[in-house]
Amino acid sequence: MTTSFSDLGVPRTLVASLNDSGITAPFPIQVDTLPDTLAGRDVLGRGRTGSGKTLAFSIPLAARLAGGTARTTGHPRGLVLAPTRELATQIAAVVEPLARTAGLRVTTIFGGVSQSRQVEALRRGADIVIACPGRLEDLMRQGFVKLDQVEVTILDEADHMADLGFLPGVTRILNATPQTGQRLLFSATLDNGVDKLVKRFLHNPVMHSVDEANSPVAAMTHHIFDVAGVDAKKALVRTLASGTGRRILFMRTKHQARKLAKQLTDSGIPAVDLHGNLSQNARDRNLAAFSSGEARVLVATDVAARGVHVDDVELVVHVDPPAEHKAYLHRSGRTARAGSAGDVVTVVLPEQRRDLAVIMRKAAITVTPVKVTADSEHVLELVGEIAPHVPPTQKPVAATGSSRPQRNGGGARRRNTPGQGGGSRQGAGASRQGGSGGHRSSAGQGAGAAGQRRPQRRTSAAR
Repeated sequence: MTTSFSDLGVPRTLVASLNDSGITAPFPIQVDTLPDTLAGRDVLGRGRTGSGKTLAFSIPLAARLAGGTARTTGHPRGLVLAPTRELATQIAAVVEPLARTAGLRVTTIFGGVSQSRQVEALRRGADIVIACPGRLEDLMRQGFVKLDQVEVTILDEADHMADLGFLPGVTRILNATPQTGQRLLFSATLDNGVDKLVKRFLHNPVMHSVDEANSPVAAMTHHIFDVAGVDAKKALVRTLASGTGRRILFMRTKHQARKLAKQLTDSGIPAVDLHGNLSQNARDRNLAAFSSGEARVLVATDVAARGVHVDDVELVVHVDPPAEHKAYLHRSGRTARAGSAGDVVTVVLPEQRRDLAVIMRKAAITVTPVKVTADSEHVLELVGEIAPHVPPTQKPVAATGSSRPQRNGGGARRRNTPGQGGGSRQGAGASRQGGSGGHRSSAGQGAGAAGQRRPQRRTSAAR
């Protein structure tokens, strides 16, 4: 029997708002957590990226704050902490329609931009603040925001905040919120101090899990393409970037990401870059160009492995293999969202084979490397239709993100059959409520303004 949002206790006004966005049925992590979160329980939710976590906490956040006390300048009643600016922005896109229905105001707070607009939003009275820890602490120290009236606090991707060294700041922020408030923590893993946060700040939490802590992201086929040398690698990467659908290429360094984006654009493949050296405006502009399809290739460092959620990314390419298995899983999670399928390619040079084998073993992924060139049958089958080249004079966005793109048409995505080109399709079955299962998760929900998808159709998806 299919469970509806109404069955889970979601207020009718919010159900109507969800329906207006094309969200008609809950995903597993929402089915599991909503009865507890709506009842005011502290919840620890564990699920891989794309499992539907954002909507799982956005619904109770709006429901529990609706009809509450009048907003007060600089005293929000709801707080969401996120590790990156991109993730904070995308969370806001999911929260805002629900908050609007509930008569609540939302503002985002993060660094890299002037704080004046953020301060003004706080002065007008923001019910819900979605923030990165660093800028939030700055505004707290300056007296622009106080957390003494926060009723619901949410930590999203707590494990990534731990990886980035944010836990001391997160601890200070949580100490500034009332002990009686509801707290929800969502994380893929509980290592690096996340477990200490849970023990210190969550009161008798209910734990919900929709997959194993180390399981690969759902519904993707993994490939390892073994190349003979640097020149062969360059040619292969260009071919992998040349298809009609969206693809993300991951690099180790900011310089190499910027360089590759420019090279692809100059060769007729519209590409933009995303990395830590870009201003927030440039990041937003490049990500918007990629999201809209004006640029079909995003070349990124690991800054994009978390918090970037774009519909229908058909291919992720690890141009430079990641440093460790968690980075592999997070990068790869940019595809195969909301139950959709996707492919992940790792390009490996001879001297990288041993290190990559260790990473794949720790990520619990079994795939046989295939020796290829740019025009190998395995590669061409994976890439599918080649997109028309765009002359450099019409390039959509400069590699620095300084210009606006011109629209370029896309094409339908081609799916290869499981196992082609050295691919390894992860098995079916999800683990829920702490159980174990295969590599494919029954969850899978992307992010964006619409949150989830209608049956039989793709829309923007909420993580």
